[in-house]
Amino acid sequence: MGPLALRPRGVTALFIWTTLCLLSNGQSVPDASGPPLAIRVPLRQGARAEPPPLLPPAATAAGPRERVPPVRSARRRRGASAGGISFVDMIDNLRGKSGQGYYVEMAVGAPPQKLNILVDTGSSNFAVGAAAHPFLRRYYHRSLSNSYRDLGRSVYVPYTQGRWEGELGTDLVSVPHGPNSTLRANIAAITQSDRFFINGSNWEGILGLAYAEIARPDETLEPFFDSLVRQTPVPNLFSLQLCGAGFTQNYSLGSATVGGSMIIGGVDPSLYVGELWFTPIRREWYYEVIIVRIEVNGQDLNMDCKEYNYDKSIVDSGTTNLRLPRKVFQAAVKAIEAASSTEQFPSGFWLGEQLVCWQAGTTPWHIFPVISLYLMSENRNQSFRISILPQQYLRPVEDVASAQEDCYKFAVSQSSTGTVMGAVIMEGFYVVFDREKKRIGFAVSTCHVHDEFRTASVEGPFHGVDLEDCGYNIPQTDESTLMTIAYIMAGICALFMLPLCLMVCQWRFARCLRPHGDFADDISLLK
Repeated sequence: MGPLALRPRGVTALFIWTTLCLLSNGQSVPDASGPPLAIRVPLRQGARAEPPPLLPPAATAAGPRERVPPVRSARRRRGASAGGISFVDMIDNLRGKSGQGYYVEMAVGAPPQKLNILVDTGSSNFAVGAAAHPFLRRYYHRSLSNSYRDLGRSVYVPYTQGRWEGELGTDLVSVPHGPNSTLRANIAAITQSDRFFINGSNWEGILGLAYAEIARPDETLEPFFDSLVRQTPVPNLFSLQLCGAGFTQNYSLGSATVGGSMIIGGVDPSLYVGELWFTPIRREWYYEVIIVRIEVNGQDLNMDCKEYNYDKSIVDSGTTNLRLPRKVFQAAVKAIEAASSTEQFPSGFWLGEQLVCWQAGTTPWHIFPVISLYLMSENRNQSFRISILPQQYLRPVEDVASAQEDCYKFAVSQSSTGTVMGAVIMEGFYVVFDREKKRIGFAVSTCHVHDEFRTASVEGPFHGVDLEDCGYNIPQTDESTLMTIAYIMAGICALFMLPLCLMVCQWRFARCLRPHGDFADDISLLK
C-alpha cells in the first residue's frame, strides 16, 4: 500500500517557511522487533472449558442478499459458467504457503514465460521480477520477449512491508488457468527490491487488482484488470476462494500448503454455501468497506463505529493478518484474552512476537472466542455479520513445528493505516469483488476450516440507523484557515526578527561613526 500523493495549495510555501522559523527537527525511533519465540502450552487437567453451543443458522428475513439454488450435495456442480465463460479451468488455480500469500500462474511475453504471481487486492500494479534475486527461481527476461515494449518510465512502489523499483513497459499477458484471453497489459520489470520477495514463497511477481487511483507512478497507469475488461469480453468482476493451511484437501498440493480459486469474470456457486451478502465499495481506490460493529464471543466492543474505520477499512488478499487500529486492537485483545482465560498466554503472543505450541492434535480451539465483524449492507440502514473462527485468526507456523507439535501465531495485529481484512479473514469465506456494481460479497466458503462445534457464518440482516456515518472522512482544512494560520505564524516570526534587525542596524551605524584608529582593536576581538 502506497501513500497518497498530496495536492499542493497556494499557501504551502508560506506555511512551510514560517513553520521552519519556529520548529526543530525530530527523530524517528527504529523498530527493534526480533523473531518470534515459541512456547509450549500443555493442556491443564480439569481446566477445559465446555464446548460452545452451535452457532444459530443464518437469519431468514428478507434483506440485501442474493439467493442461490438449494444445495443438493456437499459440493455443487464444479466449473459453472456465466456469460459464455467457463470456470472449469479456474477451479483450484491458486497455490501458496501459509503466511506468504496466494499466487496464480501467468504467462508473460511472446513466446510466453510462465511465472507465479501473488494475487493482491490491496495494490494496483502488475509487476514481475526482471533480474536475478536470491529468492527467485526464475524471472522475466524482457530481451527474450518479441512483444515487449518499453515505456521509458521508472516506478517505485512501497508496501506496508518491503518495496521495489523497476521500469515500466507493456507486454502480452494471459492466465493459463483463467479466461481464454490474451491482452496487452502494463507491466513493471522489477530491477531492485528490499524485503519484497520472500524466500521459499514460490512467487516471482505481484498482480495488483485494486483501482487506478493507487497505481504507481500515478493513476494514468491502467491496472491489469481494467485492461482485461477493456480488451476482452470478461465481465468486470472476480471472486476469490482462499483455502487456509488447515483445509484437509491441501495435503495434495506438494510443496504448497494452501490453495484456492480465483474466478475471473464471474461467481462459481460450487465454491460457497448459503447466500451471498453484499457490502458497498465506499470508494474505488482500495476495496474500501464500512465496518459498523465488532463483537468478541457475542460481546460488543462498545466503541464509536468510526474507530473501526480509522482511517479506512479494506479487503486485502495481499496482507496476511486481520489488522486493526490501535484502540480497536487493544480492546479486541483484551476481550479475546478474557474469553480464553482458562489458559495463560504471555503478552508476546498477543503482540505476534511469540508462538504457542500444543501436542499435535490437541489444540484447544474451544477456549478461543469467535470474532464477528458487522459490515454495512447495500441497504444503508442494515448490516450483516461475518463470524471468524480461531482456526482463522490463529495461523499455523510450520517451519518451527515438529511432527509431535502444532504451533500457531496470533494473526490479529495493530495497524496505523486502518483496518485490513487480510487473508486469515478471507479464508473463511467466498469473496466476490463485483466492480461493475461497486460492491463486495461474502458467503461461507466450502473449504473453510471448522470443528464439530462451530462453523464460520454470514448472517443478517441487522437493523441500524445512519450506518454510512461510520465511515471515516479525512478532515478538510479550509484554504482561508490555512492562510490565516500562516499569516499569524509569519507575524510571530517577524516579532522575533525585528529586535535582531534593530540591533544589527545599530551596530553597523556605530561602526561607521567609530574612528579609524579603533580598527585594530575591533579585529582583535574576533580572535
